[in-house]
Amino acid sequence: MYRFLLSRQWVILTLVALVLIPVMIELGFWQLHRHERRVAQNALIADNLKAKPVPVETLTSPGHTVPRADYWRRVTATGTFDTAHEVVVRRRTNADENVGMHVLTPLVLKDGRVVLVNRGWVPAAADQKAYPAVPPAPKGEVTVTGRLKADETTGASGIKDLRGLPDRQVMLINSAQQAELTGAEVLGGYLEQTAPAAPGGSPEQIPEPDHDSIGAHMAYAVQWWLFASGVPVGWIVLVRREKRDQEAARRESPEPAPAAV
Repeated sequence: MYRFLLSRQWVILTLVALVLIPVMIELGFWQLHRHERRVAQNALIADNLKAKPVPVETLTSPGHTVPRADYWRRVTATGTFDTAHEVVVRRRTNADENVGMHVLTPLVLKDGRVVLVNRGWVPAAADQKAYPAVPPAPKGEVTVTGRLKADETTGASGIKDLRGLPDRQVMLINSAQQAELTGAEVLGGYLEQTAPAAPGGSPEQIPEPDHDSIGAHMAYAVQWWLFASGVPVGWIVLVRREKRDQEAARRESPEPAPAAV
């Protein structure tokens, strides 16, 4: 009755179904884990943004790698801006998705160490090789409040990548890179300034990270699991249809005539 299942076509179809089921289940768990990570990150951002600011020196030091638990932690730093070693970070967008640059200014702390301060976004100059118009940093001793961020580290973060770039322009915010350039003791990570606000709104402050949306990962997980459950259902439907078609074909075929005596 079900002998057709041993045919080459049905063996291949069955094997494909058996492969698809675990693959789709695994894809569902992959999306579930992405959902869980997004929820955990949103909670971390919200908690760190609500936390009382602490001195930046208590969370990082020269050569320190900022752990994920301290990302976006509110910190303060008191010192004097070193505008002589100020640089801009290329290819950065603002809240309106306009491409410009971030202004990275070292802040010399009272003990002589340095923390990098991302003062915000400015439009790029018409000539990409030219230094943009950057409002001057405040003079004298200042106290800056901001969000602690980790160094930007990718395969393009080495000092060698400064070759070919215009003067005082970098691609990434990296404390080790700036320590190499300035010869100063630079605290690991950097501070994304939120206060005091710049006069006239320039540099434009970097907005808070999104910590409300969770994306559609959970919906995608359920979708993959529904697909996985649909595979055996579809296989059974096809088997029954094939069985019905073969039975109908047998009924419609004429009976062979009896042999003459």
